[in-house]
Amino acid sequence: MFATPVRLAGGQLGFWRRSMEEFKRQADIAIHMKASNRPTEAFPLISFTENASLQRCKIMSDHNSFGGFSKAALTFQPGATRRDNKGQLENASGKPDAQDEPAHALFQGSISTDLPPNQPEIQRSGFAAWRTLDRGFSLFGKLLWDIDPYDYLALRIKSDGRKYFVNIQTESIVPTDIHQHLLPTRTPGQWETVTIPFSAFVRTNHGMVVEPQKEMLRMKVRTVGIGLTDRVPGPFELRVADVYATNNPPVTDGGSEGSGFELDEPEQTGMMDEIEPRRKKGEPERILI
Repeated sequence: MFATPVRLAGGQLGFWRRSMEEFKRQADIAIHMKASNRPTEAFPLISFTENASLQRCKIMSDHNSFGGFSKAALTFQPGATRRDNKGQLENASGKPDAQDEPAHALFQGSISTDLPPNQPEIQRSGFAAWRTLDRGFSLFGKLLWDIDPYDYLALRIKSDGRKYFVNIQTESIVPTDIHQHLLPTRTPGQWETVTIPFSAFVRTNHGMVVEPQKEMLRMKVRTVGIGLTDRVPGPFELRVADVYATNNPPVTDGGSEGSGFELDEPEQTGMMDEIEPRRKKGEPERILI
């Protein structure tokens, strides 16, 4: 859908390739003075255009964290590939579609709130999520997304209507801080583009809203992802084609109905531990510079 400024089609690039791509990106900014202008083009964070795109993502669930019973998978779907004998568009499964089916990632599985046996410290369960991997290092240091010139996060999705949250992790002083917002779907079962103002995201830590609320460090974004923590037992299915930063405001503001908090993520489930492990008692806090 977009021409990616740093192409990662084959998953994580090697160190020297990452360094060269970062040099080209910074040179392009300097030559075209993009840093001093308001961008008009979208800034892709991840586009699921091919199977290799999945190599840039990580799956999380209570099953992976502590032996819970929720299941989650992220698989590539090539989208619409052919038309039937009447000229009607068909998707990859051969079923007719009213609109073009873009290539995308299918995030699906089932939520279970059953607690694992012989683990009394686990009080609640039932979550699944995925996020992008850290992009590694180059000669210029740690690779982070600078989306400060943009006002909105946009996602091209097809949802089942369940209560998903969008998660953004930055290189903040507190490594476990996550900025979150409810994924504001409006037409479940249909492809739609949802747009969320970055200013509407809420700062959380281990699933709890924290104070003081601080503006997201958009100059140093580490990862983006989507989680399901409603603890409603049963199957779920969310299709994601693109995630990108943009300055194009939504027709209907995705953040106008609030962030969706208070977030009710199960405490001590280990979901946030997948992003940044909890400190053990007496262990010094790790500060990222």
